[in-house]
Amino acid sequence: MSRKTNRRQFLGGTAAAGIGFWVAGGVSGARAEKGDRLRIAGIGIGGKGSSDIDQAGEVGDVVALCDIDTKRLDEKAAKFPKAKKFTDYREMLGSMENGIDAVTVSGPDHMHAHASLSAIRLKKHVYCQKPMTHDVFEARQMREWARKYGVCTQMGNQGTAENGLRQAVELIQAGVLGKVAEAHVWTNRPIWPQAPTLTKRPGTAPVPENVKWDLWLNTAPERPYAPGYHPFAWRGFWDFGTGALGDMACHTANMAFMALKLAHPTSVVAQSGELNPETYPAWAHVVYQFPARGDLPPVTFNWYEGKKDGKTRVLPPEELLAKVLKPGEKLADSGSLLVGEKGLLYSPNDYGASYKLFPEKEFQNVKVEPKLPRNGGGDGGMKREWAAAIKAGKHEIALSNFDYSGMLTETVLLGNVAIRAGHKLEFDGPGLRFTNDESANRLLRREYRKGWELPS
Repeated sequence: MSRKTNRRQFLGGTAAAGIGFWVAGGVSGARAEKGDRLRIAGIGIGGKGSSDIDQAGEVGDVVALCDIDTKRLDEKAAKFPKAKKFTDYREMLGSMENGIDAVTVSGPDHMHAHASLSAIRLKKHVYCQKPMTHDVFEARQMREWARKYGVCTQMGNQGTAENGLRQAVELIQAGVLGKVAEAHVWTNRPIWPQAPTLTKRPGTAPVPENVKWDLWLNTAPERPYAPGYHPFAWRGFWDFGTGALGDMACHTANMAFMALKLAHPTSVVAQSGELNPETYPAWAHVVYQFPARGDLPPVTFNWYEGKKDGKTRVLPPEELLAKVLKPGEKLADSGSLLVGEKGLLYSPNDYGASYKLFPEKEFQNVKVEPKLPRNGGGDGGMKREWAAAIKAGKHEIALSNFDYSGMLTETVLLGNVAIRAGHKLEFDGPGLRFTNDESANRLLRREYRKGWELPS
């Protein structure tokens, strides 16, 4: 690289940089002078955010760290001593606008959209943990804003980087199973407190000195601090998390969604355990109907989560599972099953990263020409792919960019709306509205706490 190449030219890049990622195996081999490395900030650097910023630090320089927990902030700063520390990402983005190229966003679900959109409107590239957002409307905004501001994005559903998932996608799209009109996806979640064991708010307590509670609440309604929220148990609360669907469907439904080229469903309906105002139900079965896409048939897409009566798992029909399990064989805790004209694909994996075809004898020698670039780097590979997209100026290099993952997230979160509605909802995807229930439309977008409205 010429010393005369400026930062804008470098970060805009050329197509060759993207090609180099796939040929050389990652951006770690990209040649750049010290001053031309990506300058990355981490928003939410505890829990999953810890590995996110660590991996981002392998593809760029970590210049800023932000977390509402000063204990976690100080711990991570010990690894990145040159990074500036913040507890409020609004302050970080305001004071370091010209010193940051990209951000990772890894806080609780209810923070994702506000933090990401705040960065995108400053034309910062964004890596956001799954689920991309808390609400359906927010996922639409993220997808549209990423296009408008020309930034490169990636959602952290790391199974997307697995070569097994990409092979499964190619196999389905090559027609090996014939037309696929039925999909089933299940999870072992929830593994955190929610109904039926938790249906009320935990008791209040003094706010720990290391926690900035107002900043943690972010867009959510005001409520007193309780130790039952931070740092993990928030997932089961309507106000903060997105339940089992939001936590895992962006992983476990990802392969089927991509392989079948799904977009907006035309309807969604759910059965679930008893509802309460505070926490997600104990179990749910959500059914999405997708229309025909070109020469691809309509698809019935099933999602299963939780346990009835605390014992009986909600799973696909036994007669269907019997076609892919040998006598006495245990079903994978999480996985997916695609039903085609010629056979079935069973993935016993959270990420769709491994699979088997049935009947096995008929598919022993199946080979499909690779269409998707290979990664195989897992979570770290997602960061390298994102960095390659930024340096090439080609958002599509990151396979879970917001164009794709925004649509996936919208669909996933529609399931939570259907759970709350309690009846079948007819959906106008492009119009982002239900056509048969005006009250359900209010569940697509929540009210934000004053001072924490989404950027406009």
